[in-house]
Amino acid sequence: MEGQAPLTERYTVDGDDFQAAGSASSATKKLLRSLGVPPDAIRRAAICMYEGEINMVIHANGGEAEVSFDGEVISITLRDSGPGIPDPELALREGWSTATDEIRGLGFGAGMGLPNMKRNADELTIGSNAGLGTLIMMKIKV
Repeated sequence: MEGQAPLTERYTVDGDDFQAAGSASSATKKLLRSLGVPPDAIRRAAICMYEGEINMVIHANGGEAEVSFDGEVISITLRDSGPGIPDPELALREGWSTATDEIRGLGFGAGMGLPNMKRNADELTIGSNAGLGTLIMMKIKV
C-alpha cells in the first residue's frame, strides 16, 4: 500500500435526514476494508466520519465529506455552510452542545461528536467562521 496514488471518495450529507446519516461512514468502512486497511484504523475513521455526518445533519443542514487514503494515512475532510462553531475549543469539551431539545429527544446532541473525533483522529483541525460554515480536517495513521 505504501507509495500508492491517493484514492479519494466524496460524499454528500443531506441535512435533517437522520435516516441517511451514517451512510458515508458505512461506505468508508466498506472501502477501507476492501483496501486491506487494519481494523483499528477503519474503526477510528468510521467513528470520525459518523460523528461528522451527525454534526452536519444536526447543526449545518448537511455538507460534504471527502475521504482520501494514500496507503499510510486516511484523510477526512468535512465541509459545511452552516452557522459555524462560535467557540471550537468549547465545542471540544465533552457534553457541550448547542443541539435543541428536539434533537436531544431523538437521542442526538449529547456533545460527544467533536470530542470523539479528537479522540479517534491522530490530527484534528477545525476552521469555522460564524455564518460561513465549518471545515474539519482529520488524519488517521494506518
